[in-house]
Amino acid sequence: MKVTVLGSSSALPTSERYPSAHVLNAHERFFLIDCGEGTQMQMRKNKIRFGKINHIFISHLHGDHVFGLYGLLSTFSLMGRKSPLHLFAPENFQSILKSHLIDFDIHLSYDIDFVPLSGKNPLQILNNKYITVTSFPLKHRIPAFGFIFREKLTDRNIKKESIVKFQIPVVRIPAIKKGEDFVTSEGIIIKNDDITLPPPEPLSYAYCSDTKYFKKLSSFVKGVSLLYHEATFDGTKEELAKVTGHSTTLDAAKIALEAEAGGLLIGHFSARYKDISYLVNEAKTIFPRTFAAIDGKSFDVGNIDNA
Repeated sequence: MKVTVLGSSSALPTSERYPSAHVLNAHERFFLIDCGEGTQMQMRKNKIRFGKINHIFISHLHGDHVFGLYGLLSTFSLMGRKSPLHLFAPENFQSILKSHLIDFDIHLSYDIDFVPLSGKNPLQILNNKYITVTSFPLKHRIPAFGFIFREKLTDRNIKKESIVKFQIPVVRIPAIKKGEDFVTSEGIIIKNDDITLPPPEPLSYAYCSDTKYFKKLSSFVKGVSLLYHEATFDGTKEELAKVTGHSTTLDAAKIALEAEAGGLLIGHFSARYKDISYLVNEAKTIFPRTFAAIDGKSFDVGNIDNA
């Protein structure tokens, strides 16, 4: 799993930071999360192929998270896209999108599979061969949702030397990878643990966009490998964060600590901050493994220290 930050600014873009957008690469399946203004330009700069995007997740309907979507949908059509696009967004966005397409005389060359987000509890919204995606409610000024992407547990890895040593037929290998023991032609039982290695621990990535601090949030992302959490303000702006429905660096760090996250990525920085190193250092006082979401930078979900 690898996440590429396309935008790390809050409402106002800056000369160095675009509005919110991330692309998650999970087993060469690409998932676009939020689509602020300029997202398609950032995709081109970061060499992310448009045709690879089949799933888009919109956290909420504030402009800095969705204004880039209209242009991107049009571009897909101009490029001759035929495959369906799966769009996950708050339920009231479907009518807004239909109106936009009609108002601007846009006739898409592909179908949109719209999946409405609603409710006050976590809900699995995608389940494929490699991952599951669950949405969960956030606390913002309008309905907003976070997303957690979890890898599925893969099969065990068979030791190559064991195949030769015990003359294991190829036809038996799939069952052994699933955990079965192997019985030789002489009737000797070879324990699965002796001929296989455990699979890697499944990775997970959680995306928490605009939200104020609430303790239950940590339970939604418990044990996540990498947590992205908005940190619009520094710790001195706690009251402003509450009024606007946002989080401070300290709020984000507390959620990461309570969730026992493997690492914390903070972003959605207010345009007032020219130097974001202060924000990262402040969060580190609570959660040391904190990193800044920087436009154009990619992070290995399982090894963020190498970012």
